[in-house]
Formats: sequence, C-alpha cells, structure tokens
Amino acid sequence: MMPPRLVAALDLGSSKTFAVIAERTGDARKPGAKILGVGHARTTGVKRGVVRDIEETTRSIKQAMHDAERMAGLEVPTVYCGIAGDHVQTRITTGLASVASEEISRADILRVDEVAKAVSLGDEYELLHYIPQEYKVDNQGGINDPVGMTGLRLEVEMCLVAVQNKAAQNLRKSVERAGYKVTEMVLEPLAASLATVTPDEKEIGCALIDLGSGSTSVAVFHEGKLRHLSSIPFAGVNVTNDIVQGLGLTQADSERLKEQSGAAYTPLVDPDDIIELPGTPGQGPRQVKRELLVHIIHQRMDEILGMVLDQIDEAGYMGRLAAGAILTGGGAQLSGIVELTREVFAMPVREGLPGQNITGLVDYVESPRFAVPVGLALYGTRLMGGKPEGGQAVDRFFGPVKRWLQDFF
Repeated sequence: MMPPRLVAALDLGSSKTFAVIAERTGDARKPGAKILGVGHARTTGVKRGVVRDIEETTRSIKQAMHDAERMAGLEVPTVYCGIAGDHVQTRITTGLASVASEEISRADILRVDEVAKAVSLGDEYELLHYIPQEYKVDNQGGINDPVGMTGLRLEVEMCLVAVQNKAAQNLRKSVERAGYKVTEMVLEPLAASLATVTPDEKEIGCALIDLGSGSTSVAVFHEGKLRHLSSIPFAGVNVTNDIVQGLGLTQADSERLKEQSGAAYTPLVDPDDIIELPGTPGQGPRQVKRELLVHIIHQRMDEILGMVLDQIDEAGYMGRLAAGAILTGGGAQLSGIVELTREVFAMPVREGLPGQNITGLVDYVESPRFAVPVGLALYGTRLMGGKPEGGQAVDRFFGPVKRWLQDFF
C-alpha cells in the first residue's frame, strides 16, 4: 500500500524518463509537495508521446523509478503518469440543463457537465480530461461556479481532452510491466503549468511551451482557464538531426555537443570561439567555430518557434497574452532560447522553473525539464484527502476534485 501522504510521478519523454517521489505538505487549501526522491534514465522507446518499444520503455521506467526510490528510501506501488504528443485532441462542447429547484446545486452542475461530455469521441479515442470553460445562468455568462445562484436554465462550455486508446494502453502496459500501477494519466502541459505558471499569469494570459525531444506542446491560458492545446511534431530531435547532417557526426555525439556547447541564439556567441568535434572512423578530431554549431541550432529553433507562434495566432490569442510565454522541457535549457523566443514572439518570455509549493530536494528539480514530473506530483497531492472510504458517496470525492479543476484551469 502507498503511504497515505506519498505520491509518485512519471514523465516518459522521447529521450529521457523522469521520476519524482514526493510527500504531501500543507493543508487542503494550499497543498504542496516535499520532494523526497528523483530519478532519470535515457530511453529510445517513446516517440512523440507514443510508445514504440515496450521493452525499452519498461527498462527506462524501472531504472528511473528505482533511482528515485533509492534516494527516497522507500518503495511506491502507483504513479501519476504524464501523456502528450500529436495524438492528443481537444474539442469544445456545450451542455444545457434545467435547474431542479430555485437555487443551482452541485447536482445541477454535475448533470449539465454530463450532457457536455456525452459526445462521441470515436472508437480510437478515450476521454482524458474535461475542463469547464464557463457557465451561463439564464444566458448570463462568465460564471466560474454557479452553485447557490438563482435561475431556470444552466449551460456550460466544456473543453474535452482525448487521447488515442492505443497510446494510453501501451503507456499503461509499459508502467505495469515495470511493476507499478498508473493512478491516473494527466496531460503534460497541464501538469507542467501547476509547477511553473502562477494563477496571475493564467488570469492575464500566457502560453506554456514545452520544448521536448520528440514534439513541442503548446498550452494557452487566459482568464484563468485553459483555452488552447496543440502539439507540433518538431522539437529537440530535429535540432540534433540537423547537427548530424551539418557537421557529419553520429546521433549520440551530436546530442552531447548540443548539450555541452550548443546555444539557440547566434548573437550571444563570440565569433572567435573554437570547439573540438569528436572524431569519426573516417576522419580524426576536427575543430570548427562554435558559431557554426549555434547557427544550425538557431535556424531550426527559429523555425519551431515560428510554428508555435502560428498556433497561438490561429487560436486567436495573438496580442492577448500579457504574461507572455513560459518555456519548459529539455529544449528550454538551451543557452539563448529565452532571447530567441523574445525576438520571435515580441512578448515577455521566461524559463519555467518548478518552484511553486515545493520543498525538500528542490535543487534536484529546479530545471525546466522537471516541470512535468514535479507538476504531476503536485497534481497528485491536490487530489489527496478526498478519497472516499467504504460506503461514502462518489460525489464526496469527485465533487472537490471537479471544483478544483474548474478553479485551476
């Protein structure tokens, strides 16, 4: 059995698997997470959020989780697991219901939400999240929580997030083969936002951009709600492939060179800087200007960020994001990426460093690449304390969770 205040989180990326074990802190109003253990492992089993090799994915999960358990000094049986990729779909639906009595009750809200959720997603998809955007009472809109209000007609606008059945099933199968059970799957941009984005930023408008290895995820928040989700099938692996082609290196050497000497913004590099390139069987060690490496990275990242900007524009939020952009994921650790994004977006930009409501081994996770696993841990701690015991009504559990989702997203 999982100790009552513990939560474990797992982020399966295209190049690395990250695990975090945390303990719930704080109270029901302001829950937090004390980081107890951290683990990570390289993997080649996942591509753009989809498991391509179950054995390899299982191996990386075992290694990352065992490292986290060893650091924490305890074992955990269940995990919250992140999911993302271009197989994720979003849809806006509406629901309408009559009010049962003079005042709107929680039961009325659950009923109208069920109406909004009752749409066909097709045989290939399953519902991951349902996030109310706003409620209307007798055509008066802009309402977050209508409980207690007087009216005859209740409406809701709902954002449904769905994922491919096979993608979710293979992810669960990999986790189970590693010896763990998935408590819940959570969309990665939502999880990352819990660790890196403030309520004020969500209110005045911001874009969370997760620069992963296999794909780039975009989540737009405005007026405190999630308004847009999309995924772009270009990310860090494309940068690495460009280095392979441009400098004639292996994939592994190109990845190391990118991490050790790379940058995303050419103006930051001294034109006189020289770097050593790893030797290959056909040629010995070579020297090139660092400016050449950075130029390759700059060009590809500029293209990817341009695609992200197009997504924001198509969603109708260009010029409406006063808080700007928050960068997470491994790509956000590239030197100069903030400066390049500011130039492309012409808006405020910052790194998304996990730091909200966390204590313990903060130094181990204070990096954009830990935004998702730390956010998953925070997600889990927020759901604690309401789990029903034998015979209790289901609404006692799901009601508080539902209200929290409305408030947060």
